[in-house]
Amino acid sequence: MATFTQIVEALMTPSLPVVLLGILVIVGAPLILHLILASSSTYTVPPVVVVVGPENSGKTALTTLLERGTKPAQTHTSQVSQAVELTASTDSALARSFRNHDDATGTYTKFLLVDTPGHGKLRNVAVGRLARADKLRAVVFMLDAAAVGEHDVLAPTAAYLYDVLLYLQKRAADKSKPKAPVPVLVAANKMDLFTALPAAMVKSHLENELTRIRASRSKGLLDSGVGMDDIGSEEQDAWLGEYGSEKFSFKQMGEFDVDVEVLGGSVMAEEANVDKWWWWIAQRVA
Repeated sequence: MATFTQIVEALMTPSLPVVLLGILVIVGAPLILHLILASSSTYTVPPVVVVVGPENSGKTALTTLLERGTKPAQTHTSQVSQAVELTASTDSALARSFRNHDDATGTYTKFLLVDTPGHGKLRNVAVGRLARADKLRAVVFMLDAAAVGEHDVLAPTAAYLYDVLLYLQKRAADKSKPKAPVPVLVAANKMDLFTALPAAMVKSHLENELTRIRASRSKGLLDSGVGMDDIGSEEQDAWLGEYGSEKFSFKQMGEFDVDVEVLGGSVMAEEANVDKWWWWIAQRVA
């Protein structure tokens, strides 16, 4: 019977069987480990809620508030996306408040809340994050309700929203890869400020501006020199909502299973008012 020393000497002596055994171990071990992890029933991808919107709208402040339960002392403009893991429930009245999101009682669902940068040059990062989310369940579009009444704020805000809604519209229309509907919450932030517009007025302003943007982009396509044979499909692909309609409304997005709701709130008020937003999110992920 071979001793331990003889076995070690045999393994350390260069030979074809030893070399083949080493290659098998080096190549096979990672593959076996991958198969074990991939087949594990305990590994699940949590639902994802992506927060988008222009800079200074309060996205990072909201993410911090929901993660820590307290509003941040100061805010900063995010340059990269960041995700926090939260839990949500709909099985009790207490679950309606974000302040109770860490309550371990009842049935809770873990989900990822992803904060994206709002700077105009980084918005492609946000749209890219929407495309990469395997279990995208909702989108929260944040805006500054105290400034959106000004045209120089409304125009870029609505243009960003147009791009987000158009992406979700195309996503829903792609029948080759059926996906779950993705609702959108327009979170009108800073309602505690005197200049803030009511949620209903924010909705009206956005719909009017989205109508203008849609008409402008359609005209720009017509003036671009695209061949008449292609103009129909090109225009329809870039048209938000009901094709050919005179005025845009958020209700038109229902045709593409994209429900849009506008709710007011405030992250940085003396008493943070975001329970409506939290409950909206909880109903989409729980």
